[in-house]
Amino acid sequence: MPLYQLAVAPTDVSGNRLRLELNAPAPRPLATYSLDHPGCGAMLLGVLGASHLVTVEHPGGRFCEQVSCTRTQEAGLPEHADAPGYHFDSRIDTHDEPTFRRIARELRERCEAETGWLGGTFPGDDTALTALAAVPDGTGWRWQTWHLYPAVPGAASSCWVVHTASRWQP
Repeated sequence: MPLYQLAVAPTDVSGNRLRLELNAPAPRPLATYSLDHPGCGAMLLGVLGASHLVTVEHPGGRFCEQVSCTRTQEAGLPEHADAPGYHFDSRIDTHDEPTFRRIARELRERCEAETGWLGGTFPGDDTALTALAAVPDGTGWRWQTWHLYPAVPGAASSCWVVHTASRWQP
C-alpha cells in the first residue's frame, strides 16, 4: 500500500552491481512496510536506496535477504540461489523508454493500491523506483522485488529492470 517519494539520491545506481546477501547485519531502510503472518511471525519489507531488504521474524529466529551494491565479494546477482528453506531467482531485463515508463507506472499504482506492497521513488526521475510485494505462503513467505534503473540522460544506455522472486519456509 505505501509508495514513498524518498528525498535522497539512490545509493545503488547500476543493476549489474547488485549482490545477494543472506542473514547479514541489516542496514537501516529508508522506507518500510510490516506484514503479519496469519500463522505466526512477521515480515518487514525495506527500501535501501535502489536496493531492498526483507526480514522475516519467526518463532525459530530471524531470516534476512538483502539485495544491494554493498557486497563486493561476488561477481554479480545470481540467477538462482538456495539455502535451507529458501529459494531465490533473479533476472535483468532491458527495455525501451516507453515500455520502461509503463512498467514503472504499473508498479507505482500497485504500491499505492494493493496490500503487501512497498515502493520508493527517487528524485530526478519517477521511474527510478524500488518496489517489493509479499504474501504469506503456508507457514512461510514468498515475495518479489523490482529495481528500476532509468537510462542515463545523454548516454547510450538502456533502461534496466532487475526482478527477483524469493520463497522462504521455516
